[in-house]
Amino acid sequence: MNRLNTAGKSDHFAMFNIRDFATLIGLFLLCAVISILQPVFLSPNNLINVVMQSSINASIAIGITFVILTGGIDLSVGSILALSGVVMASSLQAGHPLALSILIALVIGTICGLINGFLIAKGKLPPFIATLGMMSMARGLALVYTNGRPISGFSKAFRWFGTGYVFKTEYFSGIPAQIVITVALYIIAYYILKYTRLGRYTYAIGGNEEAARLSGINVKKYKMIIYGISGLMASVGAIILTARLNSAQPIAGIMYELDAIAATVIGGTSTVGGEGKITGTLIGALIMGVLRNGLNLLDVSSYLQQLIIGAVIVIAVLIDKYRK
Repeated sequence: MNRLNTAGKSDHFAMFNIRDFATLIGLFLLCAVISILQPVFLSPNNLINVVMQSSINASIAIGITFVILTGGIDLSVGSILALSGVVMASSLQAGHPLALSILIALVIGTICGLINGFLIAKGKLPPFIATLGMMSMARGLALVYTNGRPISGFSKAFRWFGTGYVFKTEYFSGIPAQIVITVALYIIAYYILKYTRLGRYTYAIGGNEEAARLSGINVKKYKMIIYGISGLMASVGAIILTARLNSAQPIAGIMYELDAIAATVIGGTSTVGGEGKITGTLIGALIMGVLRNGLNLLDVSSYLQQLIIGAVIVIAVLIDKYRK
């Protein structure tokens, strides 16, 4: 058991390693290339916009990182985001307290994630099948719940989560609230993965699930918790997105799982589990944000953008396989 708790600490739990620096250098090179092709990219307003746009994907990618570290996959986060968002929006419009409405969104996301975990751990379904089913069910529930129509118009207090600022002074315009929320979530996730039993067991399950089970780890329990975290992070993304757009739509979050998985894999998390760090995921999310922003500035069509993003994912996985 002690070996599971300590194995690979210097590799898995280090704040940065060579792979992280390589990813970080890739981010800077990408920024340099785009800034040469389109100088407006480096304008302060655009850079802040890139970080803000990346924050939603980065939040969702936290949960995806936990899942992939165990050797799993979650295809349902985009649909869970939509379902959490529309139920929260209807609660807000019904006049319920802000805190209660946000709590409802978080609970719905967590429950959907726990159902995924239950189907995988107890039902022994492959993660791909279980989360694919949840992707369809959650999206269907969101469409049925709203009859396919968006819910719009929220209070200024709620919109602060997507448009507000903190540390604002007479001489400083402040930091966008959604960036502060995302950074706080990454600090918490980093602490969990580095210092807690849940973090150690996450790596242990991904490294060798059977060995983890024989060592006394309740693998089924922790898998459910980990998929619950993934659903929770999707609902956090729903809160930020709904507040920013001032609208909750049942079709929101389509293909968000693609960007979150891409951010995680680009950030160095192994697709077979047991290896990766949350700091790498943050860098990967920024790379995705910079790439999408740069392609928009260069007037690349949305269809071609999907092709490029897909190619980036394939290349990242190939590099991971070759490295192993």
